[in-house]
Amino acid sequence: MNERSNVAAYVALTAAVLFWGLSFVATKVALETMPTFTLIFFRFGLSGLLFTAVSMMRGGLPRLTRRAHLKLFLMAVFEPGLYFYFETVGLQHTTAPKAALIIATIPVAVLVFARVLIGERIRLFSLVGILVSLAGIGVLITGDPGFRWALGNHLVGDLLIIGAVVTAALYMVGARDLGRDYSAWDITCFQILYGALFYAPMFLVEMSAMDWGAVSGSSLLAAVYLTVFATVAAFLCYNFGLTRIQASRASVFINGIPVVTAVAAWVVLGERLTVLQAWGGAMVLLGVWMANALGRPRRVGVPEPEAGSH
Repeated sequence: MNERSNVAAYVALTAAVLFWGLSFVATKVALETMPTFTLIFFRFGLSGLLFTAVSMMRGGLPRLTRRAHLKLFLMAVFEPGLYFYFETVGLQHTTAPKAALIIATIPVAVLVFARVLIGERIRLFSLVGILVSLAGIGVLITGDPGFRWALGNHLVGDLLIIGAVVTAALYMVGARDLGRDYSAWDITCFQILYGALFYAPMFLVEMSAMDWGAVSGSSLLAAVYLTVFATVAAFLCYNFGLTRIQASRASVFINGIPVVTAVAAWVVLGERLTVLQAWGGAMVLLGVWMANALGRPRRVGVPEPEAGSH
């Protein structure tokens, strides 16, 4: 794989992290007047319509084999399907700091699944980078002046958040595997469409009690951002990155999301950002750099091993 492809992959992954990092602020605004699953279905339903419209203008929906459709359906069940459900419900039964720390272990889960399921090699610097990034997440969260470890029985919530970690990791490995045969557009198109189908029943339940007149303009604008940037653009960018570099290295970028969110909350919402949190963010970025710049093959001109090679 040439250097230009690697640069394009890193740019795409960085863009996805920026879009997803800002999405937490947008979600907070959107949920002020919109129910949870209505918002999620709005994101993926409208995104699915956009993908369908553009695909029709390009000559029709991508043509995939039945086996690929099955893989994409399962991938969409993992994320956005079960991931958003586990994360949303899990946060109702455990503390946000603990949930964030558990979510930060996604790169570790990807490392394991990528090795077991598609044979990706584990490089020492990739592992060290993941651990440094994980430590940075811990510093970023505990450096919050309002940080508290809430006591109580949060086992159900913790298990649901662990479920979110597993489903996110399986999605990333699945996208990497499919990326050997299909483009990021093909993968994202059906991932979004199948994700919308997954959330349709929950939306129909909420719709009966939905007061559309109560939806504010700011919530609607936030929902549009979540649709266009945090869903269409972000998944396209991230899936493109997964078709170019190993899942275990691409997954480390996910740990940059809390950094973007913390800075965005500081700028947009006026939330406090401490020096300790800034150091934590720097550790996260250092870990991402180590896992990618130092964790890739060193020989110039030698392509990165295929995901299925040993």
